[in-house]
Amino acid sequence: MSDKKMSSSRKHHLKSLMLSIAKGLLEEEVKDQEEERRMYMAENCPSLSLPRTMQELQELCREIHHKIEVTDEERYDLEMKVTKCNKEIDDLSIKVQDLKGKFKKPVLRKVRMSADAMLKALLGSKHTVNMDLRANLKQVKKEVKEEEKELRDVGDWRKNIEDKSGMDGRKKMFEAEA
Repeated sequence: MSDKKMSSSRKHHLKSLMLSIAKGLLEEEVKDQEEERRMYMAENCPSLSLPRTMQELQELCREIHHKIEVTDEERYDLEMKVTKCNKEIDDLSIKVQDLKGKFKKPVLRKVRMSADAMLKALLGSKHTVNMDLRANLKQVKKEVKEEEKELRDVGDWRKNIEDKSGMDGRKKMFEAEA
């Protein structure tokens, strides 16, 4: 190999040759793609001949419907393959990061979350747990004073009304006054 540098005119000539060859290859590739497209369309999409009778039209609709179903099945299968491959790629990239041993700790942000929301996030949406703080409190029984109890017994107006209702109650009222 010689250490001589190429002249600029030689570089320019070689570059133009490479570009012209690349241009020719691209044109051939476009022609090939167009030919493949024509062949595919001729194979899968025959020319449409509109039927004249109702029965022929129904048969044509059935055929088109069947082709649509086949195409949808193929599309669904391809989508599933793509999602599966994407998951595999993600898993492999995680494994590669683990093997490298370099971990980037993500910046943690402060999140304000109630206790209910935190439990819901931890346990999932199936388990709804309400933090009832009052449920854990100790229950204290109220001591009833005897004086209040006597006042309630004496001041119960329902007993007086029941006693005074009817003819017997009126007799008692008059007898009590006399």
